Amino acid sequence: MAKNLVIVESPTKAKTIEGFLGKDYVVKSSFGHVRDLSKKNLSVDINKDFHPFYEVTSDKIKVIKDLKKLADESDIVWLASDEDREGEAISWHLVETLKLNEKKARRIVFHEITKSAIIEAINNPRGIDMNLVDAQQARRVLDRLVGFELSPILWKKIKPALSAGRVQSVAVRLIVEREEEIKNFKPVSSYRVTASFTIQTKNGNMELRAELLDKFASKEEAITFLEKCKTANFTITDIETKPVAKSPAPPFTTSTLTQEASRKLGFSVANTMRIAQQLYESGKITYMRTDSVNLSNLALSMAKDVITNTFGADYLRLRKYTTRTKGAQEAHEAIRPTYLEKQTISGDLSQKKLYDLIWKRTIASQMSDALREKTNVLINISTTKEKFVARGEVIKFDGFLKVYLESTDDENGESEEGMLPPVEVGQSMMFNEIYTVQKFTQPPPRYSEASLVKKLEELGIGRPSTYAPTLSTIQKREYIEKSDIPSISREYDHLTLKDTQIRATIKSEKTGSSKGKLVPTDIGILVNNYLLQNFINIMDYNFTANVEKEFDEIAHGQKVWNDMIRDFYGPFHKQVETAMSSTEKAKGEKLLGVDSDSGKNVYVKLGKFGPIVQLGETDNTIKPKFAALKKEQSIENITLQEALDMFKLPRILGHIEGEELIVALGKFGPYIRHKSSFYSLSKYDDPLTITSERAFELIEEKRKKEKEKILKEFEEDKKIKVMKGRWGPYIAMEKDNYKIPKGKDPLKLSLADCHNIIHVSKPSKSKRKRKKS
Repeated sequence: MAKNLVIVESPTKAKTIEGFLGKDYVVKSSFGHVRDLSKKNLSVDINKDFHPFYEVTSDKIKVIKDLKKLADESDIVWLASDEDREGEAISWHLVETLKLNEKKARRIVFHEITKSAIIEAINNPRGIDMNLVDAQQARRVLDRLVGFELSPILWKKIKPALSAGRVQSVAVRLIVEREEEIKNFKPVSSYRVTASFTIQTKNGNMELRAELLDKFASKEEAITFLEKCKTANFTITDIETKPVAKSPAPPFTTSTLTQEASRKLGFSVANTMRIAQQLYESGKITYMRTDSVNLSNLALSMAKDVITNTFGADYLRLRKYTTRTKGAQEAHEAIRPTYLEKQTISGDLSQKKLYDLIWKRTIASQMSDALREKTNVLINISTTKEKFVARGEVIKFDGFLKVYLESTDDENGESEEGMLPPVEVGQSMMFNEIYTVQKFTQPPPRYSEASLVKKLEELGIGRPSTYAPTLSTIQKREYIEKSDIPSISREYDHLTLKDTQIRATIKSEKTGSSKGKLVPTDIGILVNNYLLQNFINIMDYNFTANVEKEFDEIAHGQKVWNDMIRDFYGPFHKQVETAMSSTEKAKGEKLLGVDSDSGKNVYVKLGKFGPIVQLGETDNTIKPKFAALKKEQSIENITLQEALDMFKLPRILGHIEGEELIVALGKFGPYIRHKSSFYSLSKYDDPLTITSERAFELIEEKRKKEKEKILKEFEEDKKIKVMKGRWGPYIAMEKDNYKIPKGKDPLKLSLADCHNIIHVSKPSKSKRKRKKS
């Protein structure tokens, strides 16, 4: 047996490291955490300093058994999990579970998977850093206490199967509050004036475009200004030219990488982190969970060689960046390529794209400033005090722009101003046209995944290792969802002065659309509002950020983790007891109005399976009517008329093939019922307006698809069919499905063959929950 056992988290990382070490080393993976708090109970002893009870997770029992055997046969066990708190905790759990003694266990850390880094780590081992372990334990225990005690309250007060979390609930609050801001936003309009002038130059007449420095609040003011321009003389009174230097953005942190990958590549936060992990574990980039913008001296030396050899010495300007992130932790490097001389890598397209982004950002961060010359031309109007200004820009030296320009949340890159024609002070011009456009202020934008990460980082909430899991959790719990918001049409004034004539027109524009933005669901809004009313401290941004600071203090040995939990738990538990003893429920109920036909109240509220509308009172002898909301509707935006329309369902569309054709709305959306079968409507079909002809088209489409699935039928036994499924051919008998053994041709199966397979096989379990089709 090898004398040395190296344990890492992932098989990919194990494979990469194994290539750097000799035959005396065997490298194995723990596949992440091997122990955790039990899912079945609290697993924290509140009366004994919040002592946690860990157990080996069911999927790691064999992993631990195999690692234990290898560890017993090895002289030294090298614990090479990641160098952050989670990694330190994994190493500690391995020591505890494998029962390793101090003489045998060695802890090694590295931020890049290269041969030199691995050898240096082995030459400089250390023990387990219990401060880092305690910081991870504090986070795990605190989050368990919050989730374990808050969730039953939500089950009782709102609906079953809900859950709450310390960071997740605050993230949901941000999204709910942003939605409220958008809902309450009142746009204000102003009138922006732009002019097109003809100016004489040595090369003939050229166009000069300029904008009025002032905006007008009303249409009347804009018209008055245009009237003054009819007889005005326009003269250049000042030309201001000044050099402007633009510096590159610092190298990537976890947060900035997820933001830029979202803007430039369209990657979700989870996808970015998954790909970055693959790049790290295969030795292509440094550790991907970091809030440091620092580069090592080795990286700076590599960058110097690459920039000088590729672009020339004029493009080189080495920089040391300082981390300004609130609560930044861990002495990592920024995210950078392991070998900067490698501009491209092998891998799939996503890996290549993300690596290219990281390479460009790293190299650009060590390149010269871009030098630009900005020119402002001031234009006097003889009949009024307002002035026009024409702006232009020339790039004198591209510097880092030769490689990379950071995007923004508002636009993909910067809109550069173009060059101006040659002009002189005192020069007069004639206007071609002057036009005024009504512009409206915009509501704050909805969060994307990346901009939410940015906001959490600004508030000091969460850490690089928690961003992706937080986003994943709040979407999985259906508190928020990614939505494409359709645009709405809006009219605006357009005034044009040309040939001394002012022409007023009304134009329309599409506004308000967005793709893939985060919006709260009805249940997310209800849970958020309840928690704000009853657990304001848990939902407070400063409280959540201060908790992160306390974790940092524990990691630095400045605070005892049990004391920190105790200080939090006492007041929190009293709040839980108060909330549980209250009889009041959070219904999220809203009175929409009164049905003019029946005189009954119409409500919208959260039901057992989602938002519903209710016609009538629950305390009357006559039961109220209920109807489920359509997917695009919500408690927040449904109108009284839309709610009343819901009670028009189910609708009888007519009779086809001797049976009623009915359209209705169910748990999974609108559907057609015909001959005891169910058929989903497409997202383009409205159950309130769909015709019998269109409904029968959908029935025929599904029948055709179902028929195409049948590979073989038997006249002797109609219950048995050979079918074509998503996972390959199978035998169907009534509601049970049976796998066809390998090597058997499904088209050549006889009825007897099918009976034999059914007799010796167990029905296959469905790979997904069956839904109404």
